Amino acid sequence: MVQDPAGFGRELRRRRLAAGLTLTGLSKLVHYSKGQLSKVERGLKAPSRELARLCDNTLGAAGELAALVRIQPTSTEATEARNGEEVWLMALSGDGQSWFQPLSRRQVMTMGVASAAGMSIGRPDTSFPAGGTTLLGTSRTLFDNYRQLGQVAGPGALLPALIAQTHSLQELSSGTGPRTRGGLLQLASRYAEYAGWMMQEIGNDQGALWWTRHAVDLAAAGGDRDLAAYGHVRHALVTLYRDDAAQTIELARRAQKPMLPPRIRGLAAQREAQGHALAGDYDACMRSLDRARVLLTGVRSQPDGPPVIGTTNLPDPVGMITGWCLYDLGRPRDAAEVMGKQMAHVPPHALRTRVRYGMRRALAHAMAGEIEHACDLTGQLLGAAATVSSATIAQDMRALARTLSRHPRNVAVRRVAPELGTALQFVNS
Repeated sequence: MVQDPAGFGRELRRRRLAAGLTLTGLSKLVHYSKGQLSKVERGLKAPSRELARLCDNTLGAAGELAALVRIQPTSTEATEARNGEEVWLMALSGDGQSWFQPLSRRQVMTMGVASAAGMSIGRPDTSFPAGGTTLLGTSRTLFDNYRQLGQVAGPGALLPALIAQTHSLQELSSGTGPRTRGGLLQLASRYAEYAGWMMQEIGNDQGALWWTRHAVDLAAAGGDRDLAAYGHVRHALVTLYRDDAAQTIELARRAQKPMLPPRIRGLAAQREAQGHALAGDYDACMRSLDRARVLLTGVRSQPDGPPVIGTTNLPDPVGMITGWCLYDLGRPRDAAEVMGKQMAHVPPHALRTRVRYGMRRALAHAMAGEIEHACDLTGQLLGAAATVSSATIAQDMRALARTLSRHPRNVAVRRVAPELGTALQFVNS
């Protein structure tokens, strides 16, 4: 993770002394022990990403200190290059378990899966010349219901239905007129995009990227070329959780061309801001957030239009993402304050959203040294965290567990730590 721990330690010590701080003084400001900071300065212990960003902000290093900590990103090039994996095999068992396996078309033909599927399922009857509008409207209502279900259920429970609906709409579109066909394919693309998000939620980045690409292809076949741009935003979310700032920024910028819809450009600007935050660039982050706010203000969904792209559960998405970014910029106290205000407006039924941002808020309080409050917030979220079972939320939960472990004598930590550990085991299982 750190290319040169000794080099980071020397630079940290130089900047600390230049700021007139003792190790004890810096320790109080960043809420790490004097002993840990001493080991980091002497190159005996590699700094965590969180510590590097806290020190960077505290010492006014403008990202230069944080830049010395290099996260080795997991390359997505190998995943993107596996163009032969065009088929996903889904299996369901009687105990409710399911699994998904990418296969090349050559493997499918070798195994005889294609002919077996054709014999057991067959091609659906799509002769409904007068029912196209009803079919599209019903499928759209069902999609909205699945999005609501995704807020209160684990991703593994949704994926079989989302994949089946994607396939069904694609097949049904072949028996309709041009207008209905385009609508069905566009809706199928939204199911596929949602399946990609749920794939990421179970920790399968390869599956997330595959389904995102499939969504783009379906949308294009239905006459929607704009979803290809949003595919870059979704891809950037994968690289964001891999701590790859440079690729997150690059992908987000691809989705901000002037001819694209304002909502896609606004969501892309938000993602770019998160990338700049990872890189420790405060000014670039704030500029991107300002741009996102302008683009997203006033954008409203149409009742008869396609499903809204992106979250619908944040009344002020830029405000919440501002808090998210402030944490990554090494400003946990500011992040906690901003996110606390935003959490008051998240609807109670949006369980996944509440856990996602609630855990980051708790983490921000913990990093700011407000341990008891962080533990109280964490305790309120653990039951819901087990319910939504998110691999992405688990990243903040693990960071929270590491932060709380630095305070083993704290009564609140002793109370919540076992429950946090149990919740993490459940999410990771």
